[in-house]
Formats: sequence, structure tokens, C-alpha cells
Amino acid sequence: MKSVLILLRPKQYIKNLLIFFPLFFSLNLFDLKLFLSAFIAFVAFCFAASAVYVINDIKDMKKDSEHPQKKKRPIASGKVSKNNGVAISTVMISLALGISYVSGFDLVIIIAAYFIMNIFYSFGLKNIPLLDIHIISAGFIMRLLAGTDIGAVKGVSPSHWIIIMTFLLSLFLAFAKRRDDLILASKGVDVRNAISGYSIDFVNGAMSVMSAVIIVSYLLYTLDPAVIAHFKSEYLFSTGFFVVLGIFRYMQLTFVHNKTGNPTEVVFTDRFLQITILCWVGLFLYFGYQGVFS
Repeated sequence: MKSVLILLRPKQYIKNLLIFFPLFFSLNLFDLKLFLSAFIAFVAFCFAASAVYVINDIKDMKKDSEHPQKKKRPIASGKVSKNNGVAISTVMISLALGISYVSGFDLVIIIAAYFIMNIFYSFGLKNIPLLDIHIISAGFIMRLLAGTDIGAVKGVSPSHWIIIMTFLLSLFLAFAKRRDDLILASKGVDVRNAISGYSIDFVNGAMSVMSAVIIVSYLLYTLDPAVIAHFKSEYLFSTGFFVVLGIFRYMQLTFVHNKTGNPTEVVFTDRFLQITILCWVGLFLYFGYQGVFS
């Protein structure tokens, strides 16, 4: 049972919190009805993500068995058989589609599209440089859309700002992950084929560009007159301090400590980054939700 739980990668569910972002930024986070709709989408995406992780582990079981960290995964280590993995994945995607159907057919389409896209990713597209990281980013966008009127949360429209910044941030994190693959490859570890289309200099340059674009985009967002009017606050720009700090901390972990092979693990283990994120959330709530609580 422990091996099955590890196979499902519940730590990765933190990525699905993106589903709640549209509620957060639309000032509807404390609307119980809308929150419940988002929670249903969250649960559905958790099951769908686990189904994808299992399939990916089955596909990469041979390569993972030669990887210093991935060799400990249940399928690569032999603790869970390939056939059992297929059965578990089938159950997971069935649960995902069943739960999403409760919310509505729109969410079913998003979940199905996410699953099919990742099947193609696991069986070939992840070997195409640049396309691989853009598919990862598309998965984050789908999570975001699941938390809007396009998916499960009726009445909450997706902002172009949140879509743009989610796309940029997910690309930034994906480049950091490829950098880790490059370092492993330099040590003789057999990694994904797409790594042939990357180099340390290219990834470092791309991350530097992406970090600058993310910071500028966020500051433009907080200074947008429509955003200021929406939140009824002229001080949202101050939250940019923690955005800059968080980006630079992640770059420090990437360039100095070489610790960004698993972004989720970084979030769970790096106290500096955790405090920075909490400070950003707290300050945003203070300035952005003053009108809601008053």
C-alpha cells in the first residue's frame, strides 16, 4: 500500500492548487459555493495527475532504473508490477472523469484533454526539445482553466494576466528542471532524449530572460488601473517585493546549489522559499481583500 501511495505522487498535488487561483484573484476565495466547485475540480485533477504519473513511470521504467533518484520509484524498483500499474492508472482516470462529470461536461473535456495530451507527451512528445516544456506549461494552464467558468467554477472568468503569468512561471520552472537533467547527463546518467536540444548556457539564458519577464509582467499587473480598481488598492505593487525575492531564491537554488530537479520537493523543503510565499500571500490578502472584509 505504501508503494502504491508513493506511485500516485500525492506531493505533486500541490500543483493543482492553481485551480483555486482564479477564485483568489477574483476576490471569490471565500464564496463557499464557488470554493466547493473548485475543490471538486481539484480532486478530479489529483486523480488525473496520478493516472498520468503512473503511465509515465511504466513507460520510463527501464530508464528510471538507471537514474540515481528515480530508481527508487515503485515501478522502476519492482515494488509495483507493470500490470498493477496499468490497473491503478485506469482506476485513477476513471475516478477523475467520474468526479468531473458531477461538476459538468466542461470539466470532463479539460480533464480528458489533459490526460490525452500527457499520453502523447509520455510516448514521444517529451523527446522534442522546447515542445516538451511547452506541453508542461499547457498542463498548468489547463489546471488554471479548470478553476474558471471554462471549467468547473461558473461565473469566474479567467484574467489574461493570470494566464500569462502562469504560463511564464511554468516555463521558468521547466527550464530549471532541464538544467538539472543536463547536470545529471554530464555525470553519465541516462536522461530524457530531449536534453540534446538544451545546453547549460541556453538554459541559464532562458531562465534569466523568463525571470525578468515574470517580474515585469507582475509589476505591470499590479499597476494596471483596472486591477487597482478591482482590488480597490493602490498598494498591490508592494507584493512585488516577495515575487522578486522568490524568483531570485529559486535562481539561487538552481545556479548555486543545483537543487531544482524537482520543483515540488523544493517548495516542500526550502524554508526560505516557504516563508517568502507565505509573506506574499499574506500581503496580497491584506491589500487585495480589504474591501471584502470591510
